[in-house]
Amino acid sequence: MRRAGEDPVGLAARSALEGGRRGLGRVWPFLGPAFVAAVAYVDPGNFAADMEGGARYGYLLLWVVACADLVAVLVQSMSARLGIATGRNLAELCREAFPWPVVALLWLQAEAVAMATDLAEFVGAALALRLLFGLALLPAALLTGAAVFGLLALQRRGVRPLEAAVSAMVGVIVLAFALQVFLSGPEWGRAVAGLLEPGFAGPGSVLLAAGILGATVMPHAIYLHSALVQRRVVGRTAEERRRIYRFELLDVAVAMGLAGLVNASMLVVAAALFHPGGAAGLEGVFYGISALEGRWAALLFGLALLASGLSSSSVGTMSGQVVMQGFVSRSIPLFARRALTMAPALAVIAAGVDPARALVLSQVVLSFGIPFALVPLILFCRDRALMGSLAAGRPLTAAAAAAAAAVISLNVLLLCQTLRP
Repeated sequence: MRRAGEDPVGLAARSALEGGRRGLGRVWPFLGPAFVAAVAYVDPGNFAADMEGGARYGYLLLWVVACADLVAVLVQSMSARLGIATGRNLAELCREAFPWPVVALLWLQAEAVAMATDLAEFVGAALALRLLFGLALLPAALLTGAAVFGLLALQRRGVRPLEAAVSAMVGVIVLAFALQVFLSGPEWGRAVAGLLEPGFAGPGSVLLAAGILGATVMPHAIYLHSALVQRRVVGRTAEERRRIYRFELLDVAVAMGLAGLVNASMLVVAAALFHPGGAAGLEGVFYGISALEGRWAALLFGLALLASGLSSSSVGTMSGQVVMQGFVSRSIPLFARRALTMAPALAVIAAGVDPARALVLSQVVLSFGIPFALVPLILFCRDRALMGSLAAGRPLTAAAAAAAAAVISLNVLLLCQTLRP
């Protein structure tokens, strides 16, 4: 019989770890954290960046989507490794390891990234409600906020209800785009060329590549994943921690694999339907799908966008709580946090800023935030005194450093092209 205060998910994971379960039952308790983090990789910013990339440049940037997903698998596995090995999350370790001015800088930029994330999620969900039900954008955004409060309330019933709700929404997105790919009839030869032949087509394609990268490799998901695994089940020995990490690698591979396929599907569908004419943002995509494939196909797209906005906004709030508590050792009620981070997004919507442009630019902000999370993650994961037997070896550290260098280089190139007269 379970004692008061014990977490049933943690108990199930402990039982599986000690050989008390077999088959799928052995793996099941460890699945979930990566799926929650993966929501950040299929948020409305992904819809905007990937769809615009396909509509404007065809299959050209498909290689960017693939590379971004590989980086996501690498980064999220390292984030999970950190939480499992240390029992602390990335923000907490930054607070302990760095001087206060550096910690303050990291915290402030992480909060800026959280605001950019919220902007994308709120605009996306509000757009979906407008497209599906004809609501004005601001009332739709307020309704989005109320729905997110309802999702966050599931946390009071434990970890699994929220994970189940989020996973169900990811399932809606996956099914919607599987059907969209089938209906759109892509040119697979050109898609393969876009995947295997890296290249750009001017400054606009570089801007979109940075947006795709920022939408796919999400800084706040790096912080969140290390927190989600740190207390699910605590490894008592080095061998237990290695076994927990192996289970989590499966979680990451499946979740990030699905996210990568969804992102690639978005770009492929847009390339097949709208290139070279382009599409006027997500609204243009919705009405274009309606004209080309039928009203029901457009409604399916709108439903996927709504599921994306609601689920990613909930996960974004959880990430913001982890960041604030980790960096400054302060926390506020989750619902108060949700209300505070809603404010900038609602202000942008109320000001009448073009939703499509706001979505893409928010992803560029996220791309610039990636190194501030990724570089400390690499430094901590290679520290054998901190990580013990789960310390990253030289090949893994080199791969992560190469990914960080590629992200930083792309951001520098983007900045130079943006500031060029």
